Amino acid sequence: MRLEVGEIYEGKVTGITKFGAFVSFEEGQTGMVHISEIAPTFVNEIRDFVSEGQTVKVKVLNISEEGKISLSMKKALPPEEQQHKPRRPGPGGRKPGPRPPRAPRPEPQPGPGRPGDFEWQGRRNDSGSLEDMISRFKQTSDEKMSDLKRGNESRRGYSRRGQKQ
Repeated sequence: MRLEVGEIYEGKVTGITKFGAFVSFEEGQTGMVHISEIAPTFVNEIRDFVSEGQTVKVKVLNISEEGKISLSMKKALPPEEQQHKPRRPGPGGRKPGPRPPRAPRPEPQPGPGRPGDFEWQGRRNDSGSLEDMISRFKQTSDEKMSDLKRGNESRRGYSRRGQKQ
């Protein structure tokens, strides 16, 4: 029997790896079903869907010049079954598959006195030069750094000169 791309055949699973299952046909030809082509749902463990010695229907996707045969089990299913089907719950009881849409995340609100609160874009009515903007940035940065240092020193129990109180 000569395999043809696009045709559906029956074969026997002869081996299972992390990345796919090997299927043999009557004439001794062997092809591989990649893990992504096992089922119309997410496949974490191939052995949950097929076992060695099982007879399966596969569709030939490609035959390379070297003779490697790419197969698909999910494309051999009838069209209505090729859609995503819910599967039994996985670990923790959660069903794998599409997740419900998430609520939008709130915009981050900067806290008072946090580094990075500097306004990078000048105001419309501010006609200051680049040097003025840099000077203001340096001043606010120095103020924030000294506030942070003061806060860290008081938490550690050290005075400003590094001596234990």
